[in-house]
Amino acid sequence: MIATPPARAVARLDWRGRPLEIEHEWVGAPRGAAPVVVFLHEGLGSLSMWKDFPRDFCAAHGFSGFVFSRYGYGGSTARPREERWAPDFMHRQADEVLPALLAQAGIERPWLFGHSDGGSIALLHAARHPVAGVVAVAPHLFVEDVAIASIEKARDAYEATDLRARLARHHADPDSAFRGWNDVWLSPAFRRWNIEDEIAAIACPVLAVQGEGDEYGTLAQIDAIAARLPKTRLLAIADCGHSPHRDQPEVLSREAGRFILEHLSP
Repeated sequence: MIATPPARAVARLDWRGRPLEIEHEWVGAPRGAAPVVVFLHEGLGSLSMWKDFPRDFCAAHGFSGFVFSRYGYGGSTARPREERWAPDFMHRQADEVLPALLAQAGIERPWLFGHSDGGSIALLHAARHPVAGVVAVAPHLFVEDVAIASIEKARDAYEATDLRARLARHHADPDSAFRGWNDVWLSPAFRRWNIEDEIAAIACPVLAVQGEGDEYGTLAQIDAIAARLPKTRLLAIADCGHSPHRDQPEVLSREAGRFILEHLSP
């Protein structure tokens, strides 16, 4: 059962001449009194799909959390039906939308906590903008066959099962969320997508996390981060799939919280 969500704020941005509304919520410690952790959701995620993890994580470690639904997701502005995302859609989120949102929210040098596509966006943003650090959970640096196979299964489930109805609990326009993500990932052009070289510019601390049973990627993804950023801390979680915050929330919270606290500026 999904708990009734609290009232959420809406940020109004202008992106490429288009007005966007981005739903967001502050959780945890009062703003200005604690480090800020910005949560970036997965390819089918939203503010509500994180459920209680951001709130519990911030409460456990004394952080302020900023949680939002990206453009096309949740209660944020939906993607127009005719719009098809290009393979650089995560770059656009990292370099254009996220900086504008953080500026409007008055957030400087946050910690970024990204899951899946959100982890990739966090890494891309950190390579070009000042951040305190990154927790990248099940990020993608390149496209693997296992990811494509799982995304094809998701497409089939969306068309033949109740997946659309279940996503409608979290997205005002489930077609916007699903098709935006699924269509671009399954496009032939996306098979060449790769950000390994781009992340080499990251100078902040990075914790790279992956479930050992991740159905959307192998441990080669986080190993690729360590190859470019030797000071990266790697965390492979046993008995865990693509979503450690659902499969092993205690482990993820403990290790990510410890990592952030170890790297706080004096």
